[in-house]
Amino acid sequence: MEYLGYYNGKYGPLEEMTIPMLDRVCYFGDGVYDATYSRNYKIFTLDEHVDRFFNSAGLLEIPIPHTKEEVKSILLDMVSKMDTGENFVYFQCTRGTGIRNHIYPDPEKVPANFWITLRQADVVPLDTKVKLITLEDTRFLHCNIKTLNLLPACVANEKAKRAGADEVIFYRLQADGRKRVTECAHSNCHIIKDGVFITAPTDHLILPGIARMNLIKACKALGIPVDETVYYIDDVFTADEVLISSAGTFGITATELDGKPVGGKAPEIMAKLHAYLWNQWLTDTNV
Repeated sequence: MEYLGYYNGKYGPLEEMTIPMLDRVCYFGDGVYDATYSRNYKIFTLDEHVDRFFNSAGLLEIPIPHTKEEVKSILLDMVSKMDTGENFVYFQCTRGTGIRNHIYPDPEKVPANFWITLRQADVVPLDTKVKLITLEDTRFLHCNIKTLNLLPACVANEKAKRAGADEVIFYRLQADGRKRVTECAHSNCHIIKDGVFITAPTDHLILPGIARMNLIKACKALGIPVDETVYYIDDVFTADEVLISSAGTFGITATELDGKPVGGKAPEIMAKLHAYLWNQWLTDTNV
């Protein structure tokens, strides 16, 4: 199959799957999700993504109706049903099904719903170059939780598209007028300056990305200093390299920000990082 869906134990072609109108996702976006990719029917960084999935659910007090090992087993079983081993693997959990009510339902009476959607897809080649724009970050203050409330990200990505760009760098305006970089609409953002890999700290303003974590590990393995610290839009314009990372973009670089050229000044570092990350992807997903 090219597309496959799963909902509480039932599965089939994605276009034929249905959900109840009273699933709380319909009214409140009341749920969490995670996503990664598979190759050769092996799911990349599966443990890390499932751990983050359970952490997000725990922060919102959503009891996932399976253990971590059960979730992994279900995901792997679903991937095995696809026509190809190269897939985008998306899974989410919503806070049950019941009459619309802002108050959480009793989880003993209303169990959570577990979903999976699969589609054939490849990760983005690491030599891909992207254009970025900046946008003030007006999202809520729980960006560390991977919730289903993604409307601000959709609005931001549409603005990027209309500007001829690929992604948005969000910033929080500080009292002194500086623009603190948080993350992108669906990626983490990083810079390299004077040989140092700089990335925002994992506070409540950014998602603790698995690809971000892998980039930090790669830097440490290669002897590249890492600084998890607050930085600003002005720093992005003067950086030697500007990177974005996500489940499908391990650490691709940007060439433009708000119509001005950025990055491209540390090709040796990027070549080492890209080689390390690509080898990790191939090694971890080999049969």
